[in-house]
Amino acid sequence: MSDRLKEFKERSQQRKKLLAQALGVDSPDGLKSVLKTGEGKTESSKEKEKILSETEDPVSKKIALIKETEEDNKPSESDGEKVKKDEFEKDEFEDEIYTDSSTFLKGTQSANPHNDYCQHFVDTGERPQNFIRDVGLANRFEEYPKLRELIRLKDELIEKTNTPPMYLKCDLEEYDLRNLKCKFDVILIEPPLEEYQRTQGAVFDRFWSWDEIERLDIAAVAAQRSFLWIWCGNAEGLDRGRQCLKRWGFRRCEDICWIKTNIKNPTHKKNLEPNAVFQRTKEHCLMGIKGTVKRSTDGDFIHANVDIDLIIEEEPEYGTKDKPVEIFHMIEHFCLGKRRLHLFGRDSTTRPGWLTLGSELASSNFEPDLYLSMFDNELSAVTGCTEEIERLRPKSPPHTNKGERGRGARGGFRGRGDSRGRGDSRGGIRGGRGRGRGSTRGRGFTPIHRGASNYEPR
Repeated sequence: MSDRLKEFKERSQQRKKLLAQALGVDSPDGLKSVLKTGEGKTESSKEKEKILSETEDPVSKKIALIKETEEDNKPSESDGEKVKKDEFEKDEFEDEIYTDSSTFLKGTQSANPHNDYCQHFVDTGERPQNFIRDVGLANRFEEYPKLRELIRLKDELIEKTNTPPMYLKCDLEEYDLRNLKCKFDVILIEPPLEEYQRTQGAVFDRFWSWDEIERLDIAAVAAQRSFLWIWCGNAEGLDRGRQCLKRWGFRRCEDICWIKTNIKNPTHKKNLEPNAVFQRTKEHCLMGIKGTVKRSTDGDFIHANVDIDLIIEEEPEYGTKDKPVEIFHMIEHFCLGKRRLHLFGRDSTTRPGWLTLGSELASSNFEPDLYLSMFDNELSAVTGCTEEIERLRPKSPPHTNKGERGRGARGGFRGRGDSRGRGDSRGGIRGGRGRGRGSTRGRGFTPIHRGASNYEPR
C-alpha cells in the first residue's frame, strides 16, 4: 500500500511540474501565488484590490472608493439580511470579474463556469488538445496494465521478426512497381502534396497532383488480402483519397486522424486556408482493405482493437515533412503480415521490417531476389503470435448459436406446441415463413432465428 501511495504522490508531483511549466512558474511551489490560493488576505480585500487594479481610469477608481466608503458607513443589518445581500453582491461581483478568459486558469479542474478552451485558444493560441493528458506512447497505458503488457509483448515480437530495412531510390512516376516482384500485405503512401507546402512549409523535389497519385499501379503490388494507408491532408484529399482507394481495389474502412498540438509554440501564426471555414489543426490518413478479412476468423493475420484511430502529437516545426512515427506502430500492431511497403519515403523514414521507395532517398540496398527469400513460406510471411499475446489481445464476441434465438428461416420448420402435448407443424420446406412461440413456462419451444435454417432451396 505504501508503494502505491508513493506512486500516486510522484505522479501528482509530476503533474504539478508540468502545470508549473505551462504557466511559466519556476517550481511547483510558485503555483500558489499564480493560483491565488495563499492565505494572508481576506476574500473581501482581494476582491477590492482586484477591482481597483482592473480599473485604469482615475475617475472610476475614485467612484469605486466612494462606494466602498458609503458601504462601510451604512448601519448594521440583521444576520439574515446580511447573508442575502452578500449572496447577491457575490453573484454581481462574479458577473463583473469574469468578463473574458484571461482572468482564470486554463487546463485545470477550475470551479469557474467560464472555463472555455475555445475562448482560451482565441486569446492565447493554445489549442484545446494541448490539455489532454497521457497522449504519448510512453505513458499512455500507465493505468491499463494488461494493455500495456500486450503492447510490450507485441513490440518485442515485431522487433524480433522484422526483416532488415531495405530502400530503393527511384522516381515513382517512371518506376514500374511490378519490378519489385512481390505482393505486399501492407502499403503506406505518403504523397508530397502541394497542401503541405502551404500549411507546413514542406519542400519536396516535386509536388504530386491527385491525378498523378491515382495513376500509380498499386493493384500490381497489393496481395489478395492486404491493407493500404494513405495520408491525404485535410482538404480535397479526403475525397480524392477515397477515389484512389476505389481505383486500386480497396474499400475504405477507417480514417486515422492526427490531432496536432502546439504546446511548444502556441504563438505560431494560425494556418488559415483560403477555403476553410474553421482553423485546421488535424490531418487524415485513410485506411483501405482489400479482400475478405474478418476479426473473428483471421486472427493469424490481424489483431484488431489494439490501438485507436487517433494520433495526438505535437505539430512539427515549420518545414518538416515527417508524419508521426506512431502510424508505423499502429500498422504493425494491427496487421501481422511482414511484407510492408512505404512509398514516397525518405532517409528519416527507413525502418526495420519495411521496404521504402522514394526519390529523396540517398542510396539503395534493395535486391528483389534477396527480399523474396525472406518470405519463402507462409509462416515466415507473418510475425506470428504467442500464447500470452493471444490471451491479452481484444477479441470479437463469440458467435451465438443462431438456431437458439430469433425466428425461423423462410422455408424452414413451422409449428406450435407446448408441454401438454399439443402441437402441429405446417409449411414443411415449401416456402412458409418459419415461426415459433414459446416461453420458460413450458408453452411452445425456443424460437428459431430468422435465416438459421440449413435448408437450401433447389
